Amino acid sequence: MSASDGSSQAEPPTLQSGVDIGQALRAVREHQGRSLENLAETTRVRASYLSAIEELRLELLPSRPFTIGYIRAYASALGLDPEAAVERFRAEEPVLDEPLRAPLGVQDEHDPRVNSLIAGGCVIIVAIFLWNIARRAMIEDAPPPPAASEVITAKALASAKPGPIVLGPPLPAPVESTTPPPYETPGLAQAVPTEDGKLTLPGQPKPLNQMTDPPPLAQLPPKFVAKGMIYGAKAGEPSFVTVQALKSSQLIVRGADGSLYFARQLAAGEAFRAPQVNGLTFNVTDPNSFQVFVGGQSRGVLPAAQASVSGLAGG
Repeated sequence: MSASDGSSQAEPPTLQSGVDIGQALRAVREHQGRSLENLAETTRVRASYLSAIEELRLELLPSRPFTIGYIRAYASALGLDPEAAVERFRAEEPVLDEPLRAPLGVQDEHDPRVNSLIAGGCVIIVAIFLWNIARRAMIEDAPPPPAASEVITAKALASAKPGPIVLGPPLPAPVESTTPPPYETPGLAQAVPTEDGKLTLPGQPKPLNQMTDPPPLAQLPPKFVAKGMIYGAKAGEPSFVTVQALKSSQLIVRGADGSLYFARQLAAGEAFRAPQVNGLTFNVTDPNSFQVFVGGQSRGVLPAAQASVSGLAGG
């Protein structure tokens, strides 16, 4: 084998090549055929900083921690051991007892407004401190409050005679604590869905094609007979009009001002005795589902989905 063949197979450079770490990194980079611009894109470090590392011109670099980070990134980009590169740099460039340099391109500027704010805060604190001192001095120098003499105090105590304490009857409970909450029918706030997917409020009349046919008058009982729960006016209270559900249906009773007086889904046989209150109105979804009794005598079914109690009584 010739000498020329041996020289062509020389070992590639390593971190120990050259007189310092900068020359070693440059030798490895040139051996790999890579430029500083290529390494700058890979390491995100300026090409000028990489060139300063190769020449070990530390005065062109930021503070030492940044320089060590750049060397570690440089070695990693070349496929070398970054910690070994940092160790050689620290051995060749030991730490000196000097303050760290600020990063290049950063100006040490102070906002003058900060000093103004600090001075203003100090003035406020001093003013509060002086005000507290002056206020305490004024309180200490103030004359004592007037007080009765010992003779007058003794006479007043001697004239006071203890007597029995009389407790009055207990006061009644407040009105709001004895009034029960208003009754709200379950499901009243829910709308009733129709077959076409729309919503209708309870109490609105059904379309004509959804109402049931009125039962024959011959099949209706001539007099009122209780077949279930009876709501409305209690037993003994005057009532002239009564409606009885022929099948399960909803009944809503409203006052003259439109306020809700009663609302419930009545089962077949359940009834409602209308109290003698002016302006009451029956609202149902199907008038053919309720039979009307006036004075206990049958008057047929409700004439409409909305009917006044006074009109039924006089009909």
